[in-house]
Amino acid sequence: MKRVSLALLALAATAPLQAQSLLYRPPNLGGTWVPDPGVVQFNFVHRFHVSEGPVDEVQNFPTFTFATGLGRGLALGWRFGTNSIVGPGRLDNNESEWFVRWRAHGVEGRDGFSVAVTAAYNELAQSGDGEIGVDYTVQRLTLSGAVRGMSHPFREPDAKAALAGGAVVRLTNYIAMSADIGSRVSPTTRAVWSAAINFLIPGSPHTFSLQASNAATSTIQGNSQALPSFDGSGSNQILYGFEFTIPLHLKRFAPWFHGSPKPVALGTAAGATVAAEVGMSAVKFTTESVTISAGQAVRWTNRDPVEHSVTFDGAEPGSPIIPRNGSYVHRFEQPGTYTYHCTPHPFMKGVVVVK
Repeated sequence: MKRVSLALLALAATAPLQAQSLLYRPPNLGGTWVPDPGVVQFNFVHRFHVSEGPVDEVQNFPTFTFATGLGRGLALGWRFGTNSIVGPGRLDNNESEWFVRWRAHGVEGRDGFSVAVTAAYNELAQSGDGEIGVDYTVQRLTLSGAVRGMSHPFREPDAKAALAGGAVVRLTNYIAMSADIGSRVSPTTRAVWSAAINFLIPGSPHTFSLQASNAATSTIQGNSQALPSFDGSGSNQILYGFEFTIPLHLKRFAPWFHGSPKPVALGTAAGATVAAEVGMSAVKFTTESVTISAGQAVRWTNRDPVEHSVTFDGAEPGSPIIPRNGSYVHRFEQPGTYTYHCTPHPFMKGVVVVK
């Protein structure tokens, strides 16, 4: 069952790990990341509030983000949130924000400074919005800041600017803690904040976070003012929830339109006999252990719609990335036990025994 679950996860959106990572930005800051060309990024933020008894009503505040890379550091995206406080009527509106982001300098997650400029239009507020985001990363720490401008914030005439800042500390390669705070530049505006624990899901391009915040929608305006209390007390309303990131590499769907790619042969047997065949199917090595004699070779064939590799755990050189319908042949000169795995999917493992 465990292997089946991992296989389904990998097939859902298998990709190199150059995807947006919640280990490099706090929840209420957009960061400086943009998708690579040919990648469609889908983020889902779901925050909610449970009212006190006897009703125990659950109020949901989801935000959906779709963005795609255009090349040259440009991205085009759309955010859609419900129960927005941006428009009139409060909590009864759906909010749409269309945005273009340009990463002017740096790469998110790499040591040093990164700078991105975002221009947006908020349909609900009928406002032209903008943000300059700056990240500074040094080893396991990322500091983030943002300056925002809004032509028609919350359909109000004043406080058209906002400031925000935050930090992320990566405890391991897979776990991070983050927090941020921000506000419109107005003495009457409640500060907005968030805190989260973030996870990279091993062997996948997905990240996941558990969050607490007093912000409703994850737009430029939604992240600039706190959600008012439901009981009219004036205190900040705390929401709890999660965020999940899903990058979709469009080239993964090419076989739908172009059929199976031509076979690609990698590696060489150097005149040796191919004594064993190992398939790659359903995100596993179909034969986990093979036994051959010294001087013979093994051939791996990728029958999955995603890329794999044969990466040996010792000093034995392995394969490059093996595309769909591709194969890789490797000759073994010395007796021994050679364990190996797939780099994009480390849970795929196999053994070659050479006698």
